[in-house]
Amino acid sequence: MKDIHIKDFKIDSKISIKNLETKVNVHASDKKIEKELEKIRVKLGDLQNTMYAHGKYSVLVCFQGMDTAGKDSLIREVFKDFNVRGIDCHSFKSPTELELKHDYLWRHYTRLPARGKFGIFNRTHYENVLVTRVHPEYILGENIPTVNNVSDVNESFWDQRFEEIVNFEKHISDNGTIIFKFFLNLSKDEQRDRLIRRLDKKNKNWKFSPDDLKERELWDEYQDCYEDAINRTSSANAPWFNIPADDKPVARLIVAKIIYDTLKEYKDIKEPELDSETYSNIKLYKSQLENE
Repeated sequence: MKDIHIKDFKIDSKISIKNLETKVNVHASDKKIEKELEKIRVKLGDLQNTMYAHGKYSVLVCFQGMDTAGKDSLIREVFKDFNVRGIDCHSFKSPTELELKHDYLWRHYTRLPARGKFGIFNRTHYENVLVTRVHPEYILGENIPTVNNVSDVNESFWDQRFEEIVNFEKHISDNGTIIFKFFLNLSKDEQRDRLIRRLDKKNKNWKFSPDDLKERELWDEYQDCYEDAINRTSSANAPWFNIPADDKPVARLIVAKIIYDTLKEYKDIKEPELDSETYSNIKLYKSQLENE
C-alpha cells in the first residue's frame, strides 16, 4: 500500500481547486484499506482515552464538502472505536430562531469540545462564508445592524467575516484546541452518480431533495467560494487538508491517518500519574479489595 503522508494533503500555500485531486490511488484493495483503517481507528480510540484523562487539549475536527461528499459515513467509520464520553458530533444546518438572535459564530462557540474531548463539526462555521456567499440574501436573516439590503453584503463584509473566523480559530487554538479542517473534494461527475444512486435506492431516497439539483447548478460558484475560503484561512494553527473524496474508503483512511499522525507528535499527552501517597498504598488498597 502506498504510504499516506500529511504533507501530500495539507494546504500550506495558495491553491486552485481545479488543480487539487478528487481521487488518489493508494495501490490497495478495499479490503486492505478497510483493515488499515481498523488498525488506525483503534489507535485513535486509545489516544482519545489518554487525551480524556490528560484533560489538557481538546480536538476540533471540521468537515466541509459539497452534498454527497461522504461526510456522514466518514465520521461513522473513522470514529467508530471512540468512547462516547470523549466525543461530541454536531451537524450545522440552517440557523434556528434562537441562533439568529446571536452573532453567527455563537452557535459554534457553544458546541466547542471541552478539554480532553473531541468535537466533530459536520458542516461548520464555514457555512457562513460558503452558502451565504452563494446566497447573500440569507445574511438578511441575521438582522445585522449594518446590513439593510443585499448590496450591503459586499467584499468589505466578507473581508471582515474571514478575519473574524481566523481570529476565532486562533483564539481557541491558543487555548488548547487542536484544529483539523478537512475539505472533502468531490468531482462533479461523482456527485451526479451518487445523487442517481440516492434516487435508485429506496433506503436512500429520504436523503434526496429537489433543492440538491438547484444547488448543483451553482457548482462553479461554490467551487470559487471554497477556493477563496481555503486560501484565506489555512494557517499553521488551523490548517486545511484536501481530501480526495471520489473514493470513500480511501478518503476515510487518509483522514484517520492525518489525525493520528498529527496527534501522536504531542509528546506531552499522557495519562496523569497518581499522587505519591495513593501510589505508595496501591498494595494496601488491592489487599482491602481482595479480602472483602
